[in-house]
Amino acid sequence: MSKKLKKIIVQILEYFNNSHMPEVYPKWEKSLATLQKRFDYSFNDLTLLKAALTHKSYLRRNFNDHKLPSPFERMEFLGDSILGFVVAKELFNRHPNQQEGKLSKLKSKIVSETYLTLKANNLDLGKYLLLSPEEAASKGAQKPSILSDSMEALICAIYLDSGIAAATRFVKNQIMVDYEQTVTRDELVNYKSILQEYLQGHNQDPPDYVTVAEEGPEHHKLFTVEIRIGDKITCIGKGNTKKAAHQEAAKAACQKLGI
Repeated sequence: MSKKLKKIIVQILEYFNNSHMPEVYPKWEKSLATLQKRFDYSFNDLTLLKAALTHKSYLRRNFNDHKLPSPFERMEFLGDSILGFVVAKELFNRHPNQQEGKLSKLKSKIVSETYLTLKANNLDLGKYLLLSPEEAASKGAQKPSILSDSMEALICAIYLDSGIAAATRFVKNQIMVDYEQTVTRDELVNYKSILQEYLQGHNQDPPDYVTVAEEGPEHHKLFTVEIRIGDKITCIGKGNTKKAAHQEAAKAACQKLGI
């Protein structure tokens, strides 16, 4: 770990230990022993694990006077690169006869937000995160964006603590375990991409996705999307985000076309 990053983390944790720190901190710190057992790794420098689990929202809420970059975001950045490297290397070795295009698609699923969220939930990672009260109230510990970022920050923490071999073991044992079965789960299948490739292969125009309804309060919307393929096929999809509704509509269209 660089001296500069170490200084940033130590300064923030020193702040945690003074009078500004809420009562929950000692309980959180004690629970980290349980988390380490869950992923079978014991930190030499627990400071790194604490930094990886301290979301930027918590720092902004409790550490308003600091001008330093968020360790969480910096560690997420490096962890993302380490994850991509390890996954690519593992797929290269495990699938010697696979074409580059298929390896790329498989890798993209494994490093995706959805896949990492599934693996984070396997570790109950959300319950160990330090979030601002506002982020916690909005169920931040369940948000895919936060959980996937936390997994990347955790990979970085292990790398900084013990090197690439330890980070590789974590990725292999916690992220790539059962990956061939996991990537076939419905939420990891990109139906929009499948549909578009099918239509292109049949010399047809890409589909149109039209939002036809929005229901519910702002924090819990339900979107209804209609997919139109020329004048022949119209399918409906619903979801809590437009992206999810698009996926549902594309899935229905794929089923209708027998793809």
